[in-house]
Amino acid sequence: MAWLTADEAMARLGVRAQTLYAYVSRGRLEARPDPADPRRSLYDADGVARLAARRAGPRRAAEVATGSMDWGEPVLASALSCVAHGRLFYRGRDAAGLAETASLEAAAAWFWNAPEAGAPSESAARDAPALAPGDTARARLFAVLAARAGTDPFARGRARGALAAEAADLLGLMADAAAGAASPGPIHKRLAAAWGLEAAQADLVRRAMVLLLDHELNPSTFAVRVAASTGGSLAAAALAGLSALSGPLHGAAVEGVAAFLAEAQRLGPEAAVRARLDEGRRIPGFGHPLYPGGDPRAAALLAALDTPAPIAEVRAVVARETGEAANIDFAIAAIAAQAGLPADAPFAIFAVARAVGWLGHAIEQIETGRLIRPRARYVGPPLEA
Repeated sequence: MAWLTADEAMARLGVRAQTLYAYVSRGRLEARPDPADPRRSLYDADGVARLAARRAGPRRAAEVATGSMDWGEPVLASALSCVAHGRLFYRGRDAAGLAETASLEAAAAWFWNAPEAGAPSESAARDAPALAPGDTARARLFAVLAARAGTDPFARGRARGALAAEAADLLGLMADAAAGAASPGPIHKRLAAAWGLEAAQADLVRRAMVLLLDHELNPSTFAVRVAASTGGSLAAAALAGLSALSGPLHGAAVEGVAAFLAEAQRLGPEAAVRARLDEGRRIPGFGHPLYPGGDPRAAALLAALDTPAPIAEVRAVVARETGEAANIDFAIAAIAAQAGLPADAPFAIFAVARAVGWLGHAIEQIETGRLIRPRARYVGPPLEA
């Protein structure tokens, strides 16, 4: 549960202190002493949000709720990640800074705030999952999560340490599925070995995974929190996230970037960019609504990458013609091209990395004890008398 100071609560509600205290005395808002200063009180952020919506009136509240579903204002309290000042933070730490040295496992331990027993291990060996070697990484990821979702216990009511340990096991299982075999060692090295990468390329995979592990309330993470709010298993929540990630507007967006880079190689960067602009089509891999000044994740990755000249030229042409900077999808596509990754490797990188965020959000949502159940604004045929 997230808490606000009195000043923050009054600002969001647009009321004076007397009204705020009245909400508490009448049982309409929960308050508790501030651990840092028992003379002051903290107020339930979700309760403040509900009161603010009611004060705005039905029409205004409906408009606010609708707008929040489309890159709007935050709708859920979370202590896990934040986009602010053009940067991405994981529990207060700058994601780009963390990616300089941290493995995915170390970043997960920080992100989950996990006790040592629940932190992911970089050397654990597990029993080999039942994997079909000929399947794609995407198919294997769906298969192993679906199998666990059908057998794992419900998460509701379980201790954080137990959930963190289960999350670490699921993360390792997903890494095995992405690689196509079970093996010990850091996840980025296991994937690099499966894909025949050199040490420098393996380090790019490590950086990419840390930068991708969470991104506020994106579509797949929202799906995870909805599933987790029912009390279902962590595997079921992660499966909901993987399903949402699989679409071309989310985790499969890198495939669109790869197709555009192929166009640019065939037509030339200038002609490929001009053709897209003339047809009124967006250029995949550029711009991001949350980062008007440029995606810091892409900047961090591209700074560490010896970008192939044709891809660097595409980036320069798009920047000149549109003013838009490369986003994380472009950076992952550039890594895939430079390293010669298998076609489904970018999706596997995205899914395994984002599983850290999904599992952290699932645990956080379970601990709130609240069911996510929004209302729909009906716009269908007139109701029968």
